[in-house]
Amino acid sequence: MSDAYSKYFGALSDPTRRAIVETLARGGRSVSALAEPHDMALPTFLRHLQVLEKAGLVRTVKKGRVRICTLEVAGIMDMQGWLAWQREIWENRDS
Repeated sequence: MSDAYSKYFGALSDPTRRAIVETLARGGRSVSALAEPHDMALPTFLRHLQVLEKAGLVRTVKKGRVRICTLEVAGIMDMQGWLAWQREIWENRDS
């Protein structure tokens, strides 16, 4: 498995980070809007966001004083392609 896949799945191993990805699947959000439903200090939340960014699953852009987060579609599609390939292998193996 490539290092990129290890980063993807490592990043998604945490429930907070999966929740962030699920929220961003509905559209971009500010960091404060993303952090609001999570019961943690902002610096802790920002570390979760940083893991997703380093994995290539989330992108943040500063607009004025606000940081807007969006999904990095290329990373999501790459991961989806790998999962589809694995599913095909399992469905076509001899039982």
